[in-house]
Amino acid sequence: MRKILFILTAMICSLSAMAEEKADTVVITLRDGTEVRYTTVEFDRVQVIENLKYGVKVYLKNGKSKDYLASKVVVKYYQSGGEDVTDNNKNRNKYRAKLLEYPHLAADSTRNQLIIKSTAKYGITFSLEWSYNDLANRWTCYQLYAGNMLDNADRSNSFKEDPEIPSQYRSTKEDYSGSGYTRGHLCPSADRLCSSEQNAQTFYLSNMQPQYSNHNSGLWQRLEDKVRDWASDCDTLYVVKAGTIRSDQIYSKKCNNRLPVPKYFYMALLAYDKKTNSYQAMGLWTEHNNTSDSNKKYGDYAITIDELEERTGIDFFCNLPDATEDDVENKLNLNYWGITKSR
Repeated sequence: MRKILFILTAMICSLSAMAEEKADTVVITLRDGTEVRYTTVEFDRVQVIENLKYGVKVYLKNGKSKDYLASKVVVKYYQSGGEDVTDNNKNRNKYRAKLLEYPHLAADSTRNQLIIKSTAKYGITFSLEWSYNDLANRWTCYQLYAGNMLDNADRSNSFKEDPEIPSQYRSTKEDYSGSGYTRGHLCPSADRLCSSEQNAQTFYLSNMQPQYSNHNSGLWQRLEDKVRDWASDCDTLYVVKAGTIRSDQIYSKKCNNRLPVPKYFYMALLAYDKKTNSYQAMGLWTEHNNTSDSNKKYGDYAITIDELEERTGIDFFCNLPDATEDDVENKLNLNYWGITKSR
């Protein structure tokens, strides 16, 4: 018994010492979203080669080294002072979707597919989450900033199926043919004129939802124009857009008896200003009706991100540190966005 107590005491003391002498941690995030971690118990030093142009080299205690090439795998690198670097974000995505524009991925990854469209020159065009159960886009998200808002290309106008989605779950042009609904972009063509390749990617049907023409070419288009204006006034605008697909937020009659028709369309916006190192957030919520809406008091459609999350059941901007996320998502500063309410 004394021997067992001695061993337990020694283990507790050892664990206590480890907690008190928590080592520095090197974290390297790879392009597939996984994280590689090393502590000072494992490595002697880390060399960042030409500001990550070529990558990161980790020199291990066993005399070996490990290379992470930026051109292939490295997304980011940082070294902490021993703290758990995930402590400031309890609800972040754990897999792939770690940029600020990504909402929290659906819990059932077997019935929801994350799709990332990108090009070699301009990077990510947009990302989306596709629901197999609903045959619908759960959300599309992307960034707008000076580097990808260039006007270099014409509108592709070539609508096509998304080959990344299994054929039985993807939407087709036949789903829209003669339905009375337009193929409504989520990441619009006009947001991706930086290259012909990026513009063509916006015409994948996975980036569409059925929309009445009056909504698509009216209020929704005017809000898309405003989004580009807002993006020009900040360093980066993080955008999430979709129509609702919850069973209580779709019309009873489907588009050509196959695709759900949203009762509402929404936008979640997060603006970042580098000069002040600050964020502003806003949700926009529109009713999807087959009527013309000429209202330009866009504050009438504005809600907090917290309210938008309540209505949609989606956790937006979950990759922000928790304190920042809580602060920006419960505020709505219409003056920042330059809009007013009519009532």
